[in-house]
Amino acid sequence: MEAVPVPDGSPFPVTNLPFGVGHPGDNRRRAWVAIGDHAIDLDGMHHAGVFDGLDLEPGVFADPNLNRYLAAGPDTWRAVRARVREAIDGRLPTDREHVVARSELTMGVPVAPTDYVDFYSSIHHATNLGRMFRPDGDALMPHWRRVPIGYHGRTGTLVADGTPIRRPVGYRLIDGEPVVGPSTRLDIELEVGTVVGVGNEIGAPIPIGAAADHLYGICLVNDWSARDIQAYEYQPLGPFLGKSFATSVSPWLVSFEALEPFRVVPPEQEPPPAEYLSTDAPWGLDLHLEVWLDSAAMRAAGQSPVRFSSTGFADMYWTPAQQLAHLTVNGASTEPGDLFASGTVSGPTPGTEGSFIELSANGDRPIALPDGTERTFLLDGDRVELRGWAGADPATRIGLGTVAGTIIEPHPAPHQPHGGQ
Repeated sequence: MEAVPVPDGSPFPVTNLPFGVGHPGDNRRRAWVAIGDHAIDLDGMHHAGVFDGLDLEPGVFADPNLNRYLAAGPDTWRAVRARVREAIDGRLPTDREHVVARSELTMGVPVAPTDYVDFYSSIHHATNLGRMFRPDGDALMPHWRRVPIGYHGRTGTLVADGTPIRRPVGYRLIDGEPVVGPSTRLDIELEVGTVVGVGNEIGAPIPIGAAADHLYGICLVNDWSARDIQAYEYQPLGPFLGKSFATSVSPWLVSFEALEPFRVVPPEQEPPPAEYLSTDAPWGLDLHLEVWLDSAAMRAAGQSPVRFSSTGFADMYWTPAQQLAHLTVNGASTEPGDLFASGTVSGPTPGTEGSFIELSANGDRPIALPDGTERTFLLDGDRVELRGWAGADPATRIGLGTVAGTIIEPHPAPHQPHGGQ
């Protein structure tokens, strides 16, 4: 195959090579690798013999998700990535018909997780919310610096890039009374997701030193949140309907092998973490993340989206390796394709917050849009896009891609239970 061209500044240079699943119009979802403005059919490459001699099961790239490939482990991941690079450089024979424009693909969620965990790992986000909700107390709960806080979410409403987000309905307090109706405080959460490659058996924790043998890579995650529903329900058991209606996942998985040049030493932790959470390996990541928004009126007027937030990931308090070690220390199992998210990524200064509840000071500080309207939380027709890349130098950085969703009207409210209004 002749070499595939890569435009200058592309988020997907040959040093990236992220994998995803999708189809070019034939409705046969299968695995692809992104390169520049194009993508290459990995199943086609497999049939062409590009991966001959590697430890790959037949049809592994014909699956509608990457789970079976991820289970093959890091030696296979490295070998496959090396063969892909050779083919892209034109050094291996394969058919040009396997190359399509990325714009022709309809992409899905790249994995089919058995389990999804949402963490709470940004000290800036946790501090911002603590100050907001406990103004007379400590911003951080006593255990926050001891363990990575998280909860098990649900996988049934993980949705692909571009999927419309229907405004959820549930109980909210209106003038102090619980009322069922559409959320009026619909929010985003700018997050980074980590994907498990090789899982573990139940009862067998994964040591933090073995994290690289189990973790495949990362993606972008928008964990949409209905703050008013969440506020009514979250005590004593935590998030439920306010979080479970939709979580958007970006289409391209960027491997930790590609991210190796962008690993950094994470912030010092005080008090020092427990032994099972301690490692000298640099599991911090030099990521740069942004939140963009446009309204229906802006799109109708031909106005470009506006950037609401720009933040970094390198100062996240808890790292992916610590999260994996913690979520399995009690013997919980993981499976190939499992997803755990960082929690909202926020910085320490205005304009670096990863949620509208922070950006708008819980609704007290409206944000102006070019169409003349203001936002505290999201309105129907609003489209939010998360963007991200690794590295600060445009000449060497690699992209995480984007993930977007547009808010649409709610379903009609269900019949009110006894006690509703």
